[in-house]
Amino acid sequence: MAVKSDHPEAIDGGDQNALMKHVKFFDRNHDGVVYPWETFQGFRAIGSGILLSTVAALFINMGLSGKTRPGKKFPNLLFPIEIQNINMAKHGSDSGVYDTHGRFVASRFEEIFHKYARTNSDSLTSEELDALIKGNREPKDYGGWIGGLAEWKILYYLGKDKNGLLSKDTIRAVYDGTLFEKMAQEKIAKSSKKKSKSEK
Repeated sequence: MAVKSDHPEAIDGGDQNALMKHVKFFDRNHDGVVYPWETFQGFRAIGSGILLSTVAALFINMGLSGKTRPGKKFPNLLFPIEIQNINMAKHGSDSGVYDTHGRFVASRFEEIFHKYARTNSDSLTSEELDALIKGNREPKDYGGWIGGLAEWKILYYLGKDKNGLLSKDTIRAVYDGTLFEKMAQEKIAKSSKKKSKSEK
C-alpha cells in the first residue's frame, strides 16, 4: 500500500522512492546495505580521488548508519547503511526536495532555481549555491548545516561544468539517482579512450 506523501505532487517511484534510487548506486553488491568500502568504491567509480573518497565514506557511513537501523541498541562498527530505511537518515536544514518518505517533490526542486538562480535560470554559480546552503539552515541545527554543506560542496566539485556552473539537469539527476551511473560510464569511456590512444 502506498504511503500518503506530505506533498500531493511528490513522485512515487514504485518499490523504490527517489532517495533510495539516489543511494543504491553505492550498494555495489546489490544486497540492500551500503558499507563504507562500498561508498569508497562508488566515489572512486565516479572519478573522485582517494582522499575525497575516503573522507566521504567515513563521513557518510558513520553519520547515517545508526539512523537507518531503528531499534538496534548497539552501533555496528562496520557502519552499514540500510537502504530501505534511508528516509530516516534525512537531516534538517535541507532543500526539502525529498519529502519525509524519500519521495521527490517537484515544486521544491523548482523553488531552488526560482529563489537562487540569478545568473542563469537553469544553473547555479558557486556564490548562488552558498546562498542556497545558507538559506536552508534551520536555527541551531548544526548537524544539518554540516550535512547540507558537505553534500552540496561535493556535488559542486564533481558536477560543475567548465564555466563553474552546476546545471539544473545535473542537480535533478543527483536527486533521481541517475547522475552517478552517468558519471561512472563517462569515467569508463574516458579511460578506454586514453588506453586506446596509448596503444597506438
